[in-house]
Amino acid sequence: MQWFTAPGYWLTRLVVQRSLAALYLVAFLVAANQFRALLGERGLLPIPRFLTWAPFRRAPSLFHLHYSDRFFALTAWTGAVVSAAIMVGAADLVPLWAAMLMWLLLWALYLSIVNVGQLWYGFGWESLLLEAGALAVFLGNARTGPPVLVLWLFRWLVFRVEFGAGLIKLRGDPCWRDLTCLYYHHETQPMPGPLSWFFHHLPKPLHRVEVGANHVAQLVVPVALFTPQPTASVAAGLVIVTQLWLVASGNFAWLNWLTIVLALAAVDGSRAADVLGLPKPPPQPAAPLWFEVLVLAFVTGVAVLSYWPARNLFSRGQVMNYSFNRFHLVNAYGAFGSINRIRTEIVVEGTDEPEITPDTVWREYGFKGKPGDPKRLPRQWAPYHLRLDWLMWFAGMSSIYAESWFLPFAAKLLHNDRPTLKLLRDNPFPGSPPTHVRARLYEYRFTNWRELRRTGAWWERTLIREYLPPVTLRNLTSDVYHP
Repeated sequence: MQWFTAPGYWLTRLVVQRSLAALYLVAFLVAANQFRALLGERGLLPIPRFLTWAPFRRAPSLFHLHYSDRFFALTAWTGAVVSAAIMVGAADLVPLWAAMLMWLLLWALYLSIVNVGQLWYGFGWESLLLEAGALAVFLGNARTGPPVLVLWLFRWLVFRVEFGAGLIKLRGDPCWRDLTCLYYHHETQPMPGPLSWFFHHLPKPLHRVEVGANHVAQLVVPVALFTPQPTASVAAGLVIVTQLWLVASGNFAWLNWLTIVLALAAVDGSRAADVLGLPKPPPQPAAPLWFEVLVLAFVTGVAVLSYWPARNLFSRGQVMNYSFNRFHLVNAYGAFGSINRIRTEIVVEGTDEPEITPDTVWREYGFKGKPGDPKRLPRQWAPYHLRLDWLMWFAGMSSIYAESWFLPFAAKLLHNDRPTLKLLRDNPFPGSPPTHVRARLYEYRFTNWRELRRTGAWWERTLIREYLPPVTLRNLTSDVYHP
């Protein structure tokens, strides 16, 4: 079938696949570096305990066959190695079927991790990476032209990401409709970046322009992705510019970078190659019949599964970041339907004094990403994902988000647990564990220009209340802590 492939989009496919492999690599590195403290056999939410009540049909995963920390590490590092191999071009050097198996392996390995990841993997970008990874399985390699229908599925995916986010905003917080949400967002977002302080202090009229431009970028521009070239490429470019603005203003793991990669699938690769002066590749052979059959079957399946997210887009009860199936295929997306007006942060402290008195000296634990020391400028971490720091943001909004893991976290600190401490920026008790640990809830706000010059502090914080009273290991029952 001559219409089946679009040979001119060879550069589009190359950039999309190599970039997607790079994001897979980041995701597997995050899993390998953080799992022992979060999900390991002695972690805060142990996978073995989860598997005792979550059957395979509810959470498909290789770990139902076997779990050990060593096997999880092998899974994560295997994914990292295969991702790196694809990123440098290995999938274009092997037969088409072998390239498909490489992509399928990445999807299966990461699905296995996400489906046992519990709260730590409850973010929309996990499903987004899996859905994009499933599309990449059927995008082919250098031995055939990119399938036209799969390229359109990439557009359908980025449309749902952007349009869903736009609709959830209009249906949600009134500040999106009166254009005032960015009066607060840069200060109260989950993990500010090094430029967030400066974005927050932009003039309020410019903040209103930002919100208006966001509505256009998410509700109008995505429709143009389905128009002929070069309009679709222009629309993709606008999506990319918008996402780069978000990259500069905060840390949202790989969400923005992955959306950029998806938008690149709508760019006319042949025109881009001409503009860049790239030589044309050798003619690509026609796609084999078996590949065409598999692609058509996959596209049909996606079309059927698209009913639920499409209905969700136009539902008054629209949900965001929701998977309609356990394989995370064809999901609903969206972000920031509501905006916090104030920022509440949990500050965790310890002391090595045997008894608590009014004169007890408490020392603060520093986190890598979330605000802590008022004089510390927020760092840039995205696309890397600091899972504990993100859950600390949610826990600061409501203790409901911390019920299952915060007391075990305190117990780990009381033991100077090495995997847990590796998730933190510093340990104020390097020699011996603290005797007591406590947590206090603060309101954080960005300082203004005058305060920054006078104090050198990027934040001002005000104590709200005690979040966790001082505890010792004797306070924590054996049901809470599992050494």
